[in-house]
Amino acid sequence: MTVFTELNPNPLVQYLNKSAEEFTKADIIKYIEDHNIEMVNFRYAGGDGRLKTLNFVISSRDHLNSILTTGERVDGSSLFPFIQAGSSDLYVVPRYRTAFVNPFSDVPALDILCSYYNKDGEPLESSPEYILRKAHLALKEKTGFTFNVMGELEYYVISEEEDLFRAVDQKGYHESFPFAKWEQLRTEAMTAMAKAGCLIKYGHSEVGNFSQDGKLYEQNEIEFMPTNLEEAADQLVIAKWILRSLAYKYGVTVTFAPKITVGKAGSGLHIHTKLVKGGKNQMVANGKLSDTARKAIAGYLELAPSLTAFGNSNPTSYFRLVPHQEAPTNICWGDRNRSVLVRVPLGWTGGNSMIYHANPLEKPTNDDLSQLQTVEFRCPDGSADIYLLLAGLTVAARHGLEMEDALQKAEKTYVDVNIFDEKHKERLAELNKLPVSCWESAAMLEQQAEIYLKYGVFSQGVIDGVARKLRSYKDEHLREEISCKKEKIMSLVEQYFHCG
Repeated sequence: MTVFTELNPNPLVQYLNKSAEEFTKADIIKYIEDHNIEMVNFRYAGGDGRLKTLNFVISSRDHLNSILTTGERVDGSSLFPFIQAGSSDLYVVPRYRTAFVNPFSDVPALDILCSYYNKDGEPLESSPEYILRKAHLALKEKTGFTFNVMGELEYYVISEEEDLFRAVDQKGYHESFPFAKWEQLRTEAMTAMAKAGCLIKYGHSEVGNFSQDGKLYEQNEIEFMPTNLEEAADQLVIAKWILRSLAYKYGVTVTFAPKITVGKAGSGLHIHTKLVKGGKNQMVANGKLSDTARKAIAGYLELAPSLTAFGNSNPTSYFRLVPHQEAPTNICWGDRNRSVLVRVPLGWTGGNSMIYHANPLEKPTNDDLSQLQTVEFRCPDGSADIYLLLAGLTVAARHGLEMEDALQKAEKTYVDVNIFDEKHKERLAELNKLPVSCWESAAMLEQQAEIYLKYGVFSQGVIDGVARKLRSYKDEHLREEISCKKEKIMSLVEQYFHCG
């Protein structure tokens, strides 16, 4: 099949003239041989959500063929807390579609993401990446829909303070250089991500910016384009690795921590979702939000308390999820409303005559813009286990489609006002609340576990392990105990500074 690759920034796609989904072992070997690649790096997410690495210096064609065919052994007990040392050997096996040229290596290198397999050569049931695959398969088999998602990756760049062109405190939204100092790092990261196969929509500076103790804290965001569920998860993991690697190159620090100081904007990981069938976005029908979308929203809201177990996974997460800020605290949804948990953003459902008004020389066309409508889940943050979070959202979408009273629940939880406005306090009082601690999140996960266990998507061991980790923080009353004690909050922030 001929693929138009002229504008695709991924060098492998350009050279092989095929999409990444079509890559074969022979393709990888051809690219390596033709481009004098000297090293292959296996990369795989550990229990902390960060990419781990195994480096291979290519010694021969047979050696290259061997590692691409068999993968390699790793010590699972050093990667995951739930694996015992007595039976810890795992295989990591490369997924060819994820191959990309390493943008940082001095030695020409090709990186490939891997999946975990047990001693019998079967997928590791408790691997977050495999749980995500199972969640998508269950959705497709039970409903006929596929799931497209994308993330909004927020982060802070921390550097030495400068006196020139100071930005206004907490007014950094879409600011430009030189008032936003780290635009170049962001654009270089976006370019590297695109070459690694990530589908980047745009990047910009975010609201959060401030100076403290001689340091400049500048918030940025990189947003992706909706794509196949599994690919979206891989891209977010790669993107975080690229940002951290590039920050090290620049001699600055990058953090995805949900909260990094008191009274300033925290960083979220908003997830946009689409249910797709026959190549068409099913979130819209006749120019309006569809019943399918409303059912999915009902599922997101139903499981929202337990989804925090995957998306808000350390105590600082719950210092971001506080009232009267843009991070949600109440379980509700609405259109273009940033005080809600699930938001239906602008989707060009009314057409796009704007472009012809702005550009009178353009001739009207009948473009189908319904593909652009998404539904946004707003509570996750940078501490999330990306694979488990997206698996949980997939389960929630399926659950909503299976709920008999989903449309009624969606109607009951819809709000069209700012729920934090004093005049709407009665409406606010009617809404359920998100957990306020890891401790409470663990309890909600156990309470709703049956839904995650359905169809064998999650295992009881994973549910128990996540709940046990959340409880280990012993933060049941932490927020109220230290809410006004800046030094203790900052000590907590430092402890989880490089989460996710």
